[in-house]
Amino acid sequence: MPVPSSRAVSQRMSAARRRDTAPEMLVRREAHRRGLRYRVDAPLPGMPRRRADMLFPGARVAVFIDGCFWHACPDHRTSPKANGTWWAAKLAKNVVRDRDTDRHLEELGWVVLRFWEHENHVVVVDRVETAVRRGRTRIVPPVSGAEHRSRSRDAFDADGGHSPSE
Repeated sequence: MPVPSSRAVSQRMSAARRRDTAPEMLVRREAHRRGLRYRVDAPLPGMPRRRADMLFPGARVAVFIDGCFWHACPDHRTSPKANGTWWAAKLAKNVVRDRDTDRHLEELGWVVLRFWEHENHVVVVDRVETAVRRGRTRIVPPVSGAEHRSRSRDAFDADGGHSPSE
């Protein structure tokens, strides 16, 4: 871990929340208002150290609200100047870990939904609700990774957002 460039930066980074961020709370409140029930900050099947922001085990849907900085949003990412090399490697590893998580869950037959923190929470919950309701009304056996990725992308990412395999 590099030495922080200043006390202010150190305090700001220490204060960054891992869960219960404002965008997550907006999505969770809207989902709850619609009658959706879910697990929060739940460990993932087969990956106990990794967690989903919202998990719907019965429907096999995992939802992630990705922060633009930490997950390298193509529209809003920034590159810190201080300790730039370390940060570039750190953020690149986050993206690789996200894709690995997506692949693992999809291979288990889960639908993975990822949204950027800046996306409209009502639109996000519309897509989550569609996936959860579909998952609860039909039993779909797990499929191979490539087949499932194309199926979930067609079904749930046709209207925008960032897909798990991008």
